[in-house]
Amino acid sequence: MSPITIRRRTAAVTLTAALLVPLAACGKGEDKPAADAGSGSTPKAVNLTVLAASSLTDVFKTAGAEYEKTHPGTKITFSFAGSQELAAQVKQGAPADALVTADTKTMDGLKAETGNATVIAKNRLVIAAGKANPFKIDELKDLADTKIKVVLAAPEVPVGRYSKQILDAQKIEVKPVSQEPNVRAVLSKVELGEADAGLVYKTDSAKSGDKVVTVDIPDEQNAVASYPAATLKGSKNAEDAAAFVTWLSTPEAQKILQDAGFQKA
Repeated sequence: MSPITIRRRTAAVTLTAALLVPLAACGKGEDKPAADAGSGSTPKAVNLTVLAASSLTDVFKTAGAEYEKTHPGTKITFSFAGSQELAAQVKQGAPADALVTADTKTMDGLKAETGNATVIAKNRLVIAAGKANPFKIDELKDLADTKIKVVLAAPEVPVGRYSKQILDAQKIEVKPVSQEPNVRAVLSKVELGEADAGLVYKTDSAKSGDKVVTVDIPDEQNAVASYPAATLKGSKNAEDAAAFVTWLSTPEAQKILQDAGFQKA
């Protein structure tokens, strides 16, 4: 082989190698984005439906907003009603993810439909008297006066059951002018002047401001309402529902509940 031919082949090999270097570098650059894929992904969107006792209406709106803020992508929709109504909805298969009732009895009756329940807060009853309290009601036995129009929740409603419990314990006979489906309905009757007094939760009476006069009931004559929370077995968002129920017992959620007047669980 002549020296000229050798020089030509050497030059060709050198040129080929020079062309391959940038191609290899380009290949490495293309691989890198693939390795980083998903690093900036947004949180998955989750819509949770929570069935909750009507006495939790105001505080849960605040709690829900806080939860959504600290859990991007999660949207909570609350459905508020009397605990007995919520239980009926669960038994009928209403699409929901979690349940919070105003008593353990209602929750215990739903063990086949719920996960393990945890009490997240407690409450007590008070007498809500009409504006300016014209009948000067200052204790439970005053409610026995037939001149006073008293409204109570129906006995199948937790607050109605608690009301009957404390009245029976004190041997006080009250003939209510109406029996309402939830505590908010009882309070509304008093606020509107359709009743002179009613037994409601302390937290509900406090939200009425000067629309009613709140008369405290001594602890020894009172009843303690417990609020258990649980996931629903029919939930399509079981993991996220469990996370929300667990969050309700955290210091952050407990502060919101206690600031609203609920007692520590």
